[in-house]
Order: sequence, then C-alpha cells, then structure tokens
Amino acid sequence: MKFYARSLGAALTSPVSRNKVRLLFGARQVGKTMLLRHLAGAATAHVVDLGVAATRRRFEADPDAFRREALALPRRIATVVVDEVQKVPALLDEVQALFDESPRRHQFFLTGSSARRLRRHSANLLPGRCHVFRLAPVCAWESVCGEPVDWPGALPPAAPGPAPAPPFPRQGLERTLLYGSLPGVRAEAPATAAATLHAYVENFLEEEVRREALVRDLGAFSGFLRLAALESGRQLNLTKLSQESGVPASTLKTHYQVLEETFAGGFVRPYARRARRRLLVTPRFLFFDVGVRNAAAGLPFDAGLLAVEGPALLEQWVGQELRARAAILGRGHEVSFWRTAGGAEVDWVWESPALDVPVEVKWTTRPAPGDARHLHAFLDEHPDRARQGLLVCRCPEPQRLSERVLAVPWDRF
Repeated sequence: MKFYARSLGAALTSPVSRNKVRLLFGARQVGKTMLLRHLAGAATAHVVDLGVAATRRRFEADPDAFRREALALPRRIATVVVDEVQKVPALLDEVQALFDESPRRHQFFLTGSSARRLRRHSANLLPGRCHVFRLAPVCAWESVCGEPVDWPGALPPAAPGPAPAPPFPRQGLERTLLYGSLPGVRAEAPATAAATLHAYVENFLEEEVRREALVRDLGAFSGFLRLAALESGRQLNLTKLSQESGVPASTLKTHYQVLEETFAGGFVRPYARRARRRLLVTPRFLFFDVGVRNAAAGLPFDAGLLAVEGPALLEQWVGQELRARAAILGRGHEVSFWRTAGGAEVDWVWESPALDVPVEVKWTTRPAPGDARHLHAFLDEHPDRARQGLLVCRCPEPQRLSERVLAVPWDRF
C-alpha cells in the first residue's frame, strides 16, 4: 500500500521524544504499523510483529529472548519496532531493561490497540521513560482539501524539512459519512469498503472481545455494540439504555469501558469552564470512525442513509475530526461539548491552551444568522476564553454570519 503523510509523524520524530520510548496507541487499521515502519526506515530498523502467531508464541515462552536479540543487533540497526505489544505485555519489562542499560543505543517504537489488556495484566507502562501518542483515522489535515479558514485548530503542526510523503487523496462528503476514514477503506471501491467494514466489526468481536475474554457473554456484547453504535454522539443515559436493552446499567458501563480501552470510541466530557448557567454534566460517547459506526449499527451503505442520518453523521464526523487534531497537537488540546439545563447547546468546543472555540454543525447548504444563536450564547458566557465561533455546514464557500461567527464548508474548517 502506498504511504501517505500522517500529521502525527512530526511529533513521533521530534527531538523532544528522541531519548524516550514512544508508545503509539490506536484502534486496529488506523495505520500505526505503516507509519512506524515508514518513520523507522527498513534498512535501520528491527521489527517485531506480535500479530504473527509464531513470533508471539516464541516471546510468550521466552520474553528474555527479545532482550538477547536486541543486544545482538548490529550497530547500524538503531530502531526497534514492536507491533501490538499488548499481545505479550512481558516484553515491556525487557524494553525497560534495555532502555535503562543504554538509553541511547536503541530508539524504541511500540504500538498497541488494547490498553485494557495491558491494564488487566498489570503491564509495565514504562513510567518516566515513555511518551504516549494516539493515532486516529485519516483526518482533514492529512488529505487534499480546500484552503482552510483561519482559526486556532485549522492548521497542523509544521513538520521539519520537506514534505515526507503526499497527502491522502480527497474524499467527498457522501463517501466520508458512509464509509469513514480508515486508510485502507478509503482506497477501496464502495462494495469492497462495505464488506471490509462489516468484517472489521466481526473481527473486533472475535479478536478483541472473545479472544481476550473481555466480557463473559459475547452474544449480549454484540447486541450492546449495535445499540452503542446507534447511540454514538449522544449523551449517555445508562438507565434508559438498560430499560430498552434489558442489560443492567453496571454491565453497560463496563461494556462502554471495553470500547474506550480498545480505542473503538471515547467519552467526550462537558465543557467545564466556570459558568453562570447550570450545565448538564453527562458525557457523550463517540465512536472513533463513522464507517465503523455504520457497520456496527447494521445500517445500509447507500445514499439513502444520509437522508435520515446525514445531520447526525456530519456532527459525529466533525467531533471525530476535532478529537484527531487534539490528539496530534497533544497536551492542552481537548474537545468537549456545551449544553445547559435551559436547552442551549453547542455541538463541540475546541479547547486549546490560549483560546476555546465553539463549533456548531448544521446539515444546511444555506446557513443563516439564526443558526448561530447558541454559538453567541456560548461566546457571551465565556468572553475571556472564546472570541469566535464556527458553524460547520455544507455551504460551498465561507460566510460571515456575524462579527464573531463564521460559517465554513465541512472540508475547509
């Protein structure tokens, strides 16, 4: 598969992390392995793929063999990549031993797709020795898009030197909302992409849930997964979901934790800055990719879905996009939402160290000043932190709705 540039590459190769073990988390098939293999370089890297059964069994039987093999590498092999390290958590102890013995001899890059398994095995997460990164599906920073408008979350961090690879090809809105943004799926024909996404969900149940014994009743979890996908992007109401599904609220809470710790989704907290109004504090849960969400929900991959689900899918995609950018920028960047007990709400809030930006999502192609009323309410509530708002929609060109609110096309924000 052709390699396309990933914005997280700059952070992974930054001098700030040069003498640290770099642990890259993310859901399956977001491109972790390809990114690290590209950054490491085939000629100067030793790759341990724990997805290969024979390799995994060998190190399960003798974890110390990893250290002995690393010590035997020629000096020109400076980088060691361990793919899917959660499959043999004991290797983290070996990495620590090698790092402590000679911090500059090897550059370690580790990938993981299940933080839950590492926690269950009380794995050594290399405190003080490790920088943790999170890779999401392809975001707009990594693909060919229109000229972005000017706002704090518009541009990715500058990568040193010349562009390392071309960006991903442009993908239209209908394709994005139906099939999502997994790198491999983007390159496939629609029928193949749909089959891949259905297989992704089945493999998630088989590989991540059944094989790792994360839940006792896989059939019940499968039903929960569909329900969670249908509820993606909404505020959680475990009591209501329990009544509808017949599953105890405590079990639902555990199931949501499984999704979060396998990076299939994440909780989005309410905006928590000081406020004069009473706010709703229940978090939202958002799947990591709209295509995977559609497959998990059992929805059809055709244009008719957008007639019913289009507004909700666009809102979820914008949330996923903002969370991907926050993960790339790192500490101090978060995504939240704002909702008051009186009914005022803003879909997403981009939080950065300096400023916060409320982001409202509308399906319209003709935004009007009235669409920005909740953005103005947020701006009035937080004048010290928020000075402009964005309304993301399907308009062909940016439009100034007021002095403080700009409407922007979905592919230019």
